Amino acid sequence: MKTYSAKPGEITREWYVVDAEGKTLGRLATQIADVLRGKRKAAYTPHVDTGDFVVVVNAEKIHVTGDKLAQKRYWRHSGYPGGIKSRTLAEMLERRPEEVIRKAVKGMLPRNRLARQQLTKLKVYAGPEHPHQAQQPQPMEIQT
Repeated sequence: MKTYSAKPGEITREWYVVDAEGKTLGRLATQIADVLRGKRKAAYTPHVDTGDFVVVVNAEKIHVTGDKLAQKRYWRHSGYPGGIKSRTLAEMLERRPEEVIRKAVKGMLPRNRLARQQLTKLKVYAGPEHPHQAQQPQPMEIQT
């Protein structure tokens, strides 16, 4: 028996919508990463992008455990000597809540070109509205 290997032209992509209100950040991100990679499909192939699109709404209402709002830091560097800057999770949620979920999901994907391609299928919005109604996204079940 031969092992099935998905071809890029044979893949059908679904659209899912996730309401992040009250969900724990890490648990939500792992399940979104699995859908983006296509690991929930029988035709999963590691070297082909078999994943689906995921639309996340209410990113500003995400939940974290412990004292992460004050202690978790996001670092970035300008490229110049001494150009490192940081923000806490609370500051990030206030300024750019979409970036918190995007960075959490990105950290759960491999570090290669395929993962960067898969990350483009993630659409994150701070509020309850999104412009993807024409794609008829289905609600995605999140196990807690």
